[in-house]
Amino acid sequence: MGLESLFYSTHVAWMDSSAGPDTDVVISSRVRLARNLDAIPFPHLLNEQSGKEVIDLIKQACTQSEYEPLRALEGVTFDHLTDLDRQILMEKHLISPQHAHYKDSYRGLLVDKDGSQSIMINEEDHLRIQGLLPGFDLEKCNQAVQKLDDELEKVLTYAFDAHRGYLTACPTNVGTGMRASVMLHLPGMAMTAQTNQIFHNIGQLGMTVRGLYGEGTQVLGNFYQLSNQVTLGLSEEEICHNLTLVTRQIIEQERRVRESLKSGMAYQLRDRIGRAYGLLSHAAIISSNEALTLLSDLRLGVDLGLITHIQASAINELIVAIRPAHLQKRAGQEMDAFQRDIKRAEVIKEILFRNKS
Repeated sequence: MGLESLFYSTHVAWMDSSAGPDTDVVISSRVRLARNLDAIPFPHLLNEQSGKEVIDLIKQACTQSEYEPLRALEGVTFDHLTDLDRQILMEKHLISPQHAHYKDSYRGLLVDKDGSQSIMINEEDHLRIQGLLPGFDLEKCNQAVQKLDDELEKVLTYAFDAHRGYLTACPTNVGTGMRASVMLHLPGMAMTAQTNQIFHNIGQLGMTVRGLYGEGTQVLGNFYQLSNQVTLGLSEEEICHNLTLVTRQIIEQERRVRESLKSGMAYQLRDRIGRAYGLLSHAAIISSNEALTLLSDLRLGVDLGLITHIQASAINELIVAIRPAHLQKRAGQEMDAFQRDIKRAEVIKEILFRNKS
């Protein structure tokens, strides 16, 4: 899969539920490092000339590197992408919603063939180095981005202060510049109204919970992003360790709740999952919110072994494939909301039945 195919395929590495640990609860793991180049204005103060200087320096660092994963990154600037293409990258979690709004020639993306490693250029910071993998694998994500960062720093001079650490556009990222996160699927805790209390407790531990696409986005289909809030005063290892401990507790709690539902509310659970399967299999029109709710129920059925002929990876793929930009790319035309609801129902049936095991 090359850069061009990212716009036409609905699949990227983090969707492969067979390739990562604890994928029944943790859909994906991500580690992101924010970095800025020394002596160049931060992105919100860039003009086209200085912005292109940033791109040239980063591309040069990649091409000169002896580290193959860095050399293998393919790049594109946003003046060469349509609005739809940038939205597709955002829906795949390869760029942020904020970055998707830009059309400038000095903003862009470097990404590997399967989307597991990427660098946003001139988003909020000059570089946002990202590792994104399936399941609960923060350590592997961290190792990947740290290696990319080390190789880049052999050529690039970062904005760094001996007391404060890496300097970033947003004060909350100063220090390590690291944001570690996991995408969680918590249908059991949502059904038993436990999420509010859990997330309140998490907030007191320096963690935050966001929606499907991060800061400022809503929670849909019982999918949540859990990440660290504090970067200053902690090492990268401490940030990943703290998030790992909290995530492990959530995984165990979610599994206990699911087993309790399976034994204590067996008929209600089977009915809910069966209705979800029936609607997804036969609906002719379906909204995004309804589809994500039903996909959450269906995914629960797969993870509990109540649905055996559908793969979890197919449901992960559908989380992205039913989003507006992907539907329009698949159709080859712009569509209004009603047309997207019709297309969404078609795509769900196509991918669910294509991925029967």
